[in-house]
Amino acid sequence: MKCLVRLCLLWLVLVQPHFVAAQKKTIDQRVDSLLQLMTLEEKVGQMNQYSGPWAHTGPITEDGNILQQVQEGKLGSMLNINGVAHTKELQTLALKSRLKIPLLFGQDVIHGYRTTFPIPLGEAASWDLEAMEQSARVAATEAAASGIHWTFAPMVDISRDPRWGRVMEGAGEDPYLGSLIAKARVKGFQGNKLGDINSVMACAKHFAAYGAAIGGRDYNSVDMSDRTLWEIYLPPFKAAAEAGVATFMNSFNDLNGVPASASSYLQRDILKGKWNFTGFVVSDWGSIGEMIKHGYVKDCYEASQAAVMAGSDMDMESRCYTQNLVHLVKEGKVPETVIDDAVRRILRKKFELGLFEDPFRFCDVKREQQALNNPKHKAIARDVAKKSVVLLKNNNNVLPLSKQAKTIAIIGPLAKSERDMLGFWAVDWPDSSYIVSQFEGIQQKLGNNSKLLYAMGCNIEDNSTSGFAEAIEVAQKADVVLLSVGERRDMSGEAKSRSTIHLPGVQEELIKAIKATGKPVVVLINAGRPLIFNWTADNADAIVYTWWLGSEAGNAIADVLFGDYNPAGKLPMTFPRSEGQLPIYYNFLNTGRPAENDKDRFYRSAYNDLSIYPKYAFGYGLSYTNFKYDNLKLSAETMNMDGKITLSFSVTNTGNYTGEEVVQLYLRDEFASLVRPVKELKDFKKILLKPGETKEINFVIDKEKLSFYNQKLEWVAEPGTFQVMIGSASDDIRLKSKIELR
Repeated sequence: MKCLVRLCLLWLVLVQPHFVAAQKKTIDQRVDSLLQLMTLEEKVGQMNQYSGPWAHTGPITEDGNILQQVQEGKLGSMLNINGVAHTKELQTLALKSRLKIPLLFGQDVIHGYRTTFPIPLGEAASWDLEAMEQSARVAATEAAASGIHWTFAPMVDISRDPRWGRVMEGAGEDPYLGSLIAKARVKGFQGNKLGDINSVMACAKHFAAYGAAIGGRDYNSVDMSDRTLWEIYLPPFKAAAEAGVATFMNSFNDLNGVPASASSYLQRDILKGKWNFTGFVVSDWGSIGEMIKHGYVKDCYEASQAAVMAGSDMDMESRCYTQNLVHLVKEGKVPETVIDDAVRRILRKKFELGLFEDPFRFCDVKREQQALNNPKHKAIARDVAKKSVVLLKNNNNVLPLSKQAKTIAIIGPLAKSERDMLGFWAVDWPDSSYIVSQFEGIQQKLGNNSKLLYAMGCNIEDNSTSGFAEAIEVAQKADVVLLSVGERRDMSGEAKSRSTIHLPGVQEELIKAIKATGKPVVVLINAGRPLIFNWTADNADAIVYTWWLGSEAGNAIADVLFGDYNPAGKLPMTFPRSEGQLPIYYNFLNTGRPAENDKDRFYRSAYNDLSIYPKYAFGYGLSYTNFKYDNLKLSAETMNMDGKITLSFSVTNTGNYTGEEVVQLYLRDEFASLVRPVKELKDFKKILLKPGETKEINFVIDKEKLSFYNQKLEWVAEPGTFQVMIGSASDDIRLKSKIELR
């Protein structure tokens, strides 16, 4: 402690005056001044990031003494360092270096820090941009109070194949929705500006097209046209850049034969060129060194040259840069100006965070304790979680349940689970007291005269049916049965690709056995991706898709089941009937022989043994009430390139419950210089209506909404006729019209 006090006093005497004087300079001037003082070895040191000794998210790469490198100023950043105590300890060590350049601390704060929110795909189902921004704001507040400067989120990869385990980390299949969510999450993490003590740097990942890995196999190759890249996979990244995201992370995959870490096209031409991105690019864990396995480079020496020349500014964990960049510069194979550009980008962020003025400004024990125990954060998590629930089925209005129900049974392997509620990419804490299980949440909701019964029934994955008898006995005693099934929290996520995405184990057999009792059956499906559960979909009385809702899962699910909140979630991904349909998505291109329905298959673009329709379409989700769409009006039927058309229509709540509806606008370009999708989401609004209430909704159509990338990758709108579709889902279009662009 005395050493720390002496060090702080020394810093105040020797270093602080320099920074006070430097306040009159711009950040760029201060960066340039510091850069001139740095040796080549110190510059290269800033371009490296190592994982801390306490946790890791990938294969540890051993080399040298990390603490010695920190003290010598040869390390720019560390990840997986949690808590004020640890970050302060390492930052103190960094200040012993010659130039006293502070460290950046990064962490995978994906959907919460201590307070855990729904997985990002679940949050996307809320279609509530304010709620998603707020959840990122809470996560940033807690993380920043714990000494963290930087989160490796949001993941903005578009994903059309639920076999890919990382679908849980993104916003689904649609580039328009994904772009808006990217902006919301960047704004939530970064707040008003970098340097605020409750903000962290965001990181748009994985650049680019990682979500299109062939066959849904993680880390696999990606092969696509430039037009598909620009039209489907790049828009959320562009939106994040426009929102001021501090950093980008490149991806593991190769894109058309070039590993993303070595892609000048992605990093130099697009990101730092066309988009004028001024932040820095970090590799994914070890991805620079992994180019050797790709067969793109011979060794780490060549990998370092390829990556740095392509624009990868920081090497996470491969140790390629630290071992090779100095030699590459001295041998004339990498200009030092390239190194300077990368280091300048990294130092700029450290200045923007205020770390040179006060390296310990994010290290406050009191603030850490207050943030991690803030009851308001729990309330926000509960609100976001209930908004993320999607009601897939509700025959005979089984839901909502009465709080005065005499006997309710909750059965299934996830009914009492706690940690599974957090989902993948949750920060692990030693205790689970902050997690509300479904059993606990429902028990707290029930009245004093109600009884809640429980049986596990089966495990998540194995084939044992030994628990069926007890489950059936419990079900027979109940008035209604809740069945909680799905995936373990580690069955979807990084490196969790699956060829079969049916409900695992014998869970659907358990549902069949309980349904045979004749009791009303409500199925709760906990998962990180779209699953296949056709028998359940066709036979259960009600189905609630709960994703993994986080630390307030039990309370949020109880709010929905008992009608304290009317579910309004809409699917951000298409749910298939079979893996044979994959990849499946709503905004496909028609062929010259499109199948019009399941009977229309002769010489048509369809499988002879499989429906052309998904089980549940993009944008689908039910409510406890009903909504009527009516009175579509257009301000005009034609528009010029610089004009606008306003659509107006009414939505009425015709049911008995107050509810929210996500009203969706889709457009289709009927004839164009390139084949266009059958429909594209171009706008949406989430509205709240009381029973009997009517609201008028307006959407504005302009040139931007009618534009696309042509063969020259120019963003253009072409004259022609466009279909206008208003609906409750991509397959539930309620109102139609046409407009003409001249």
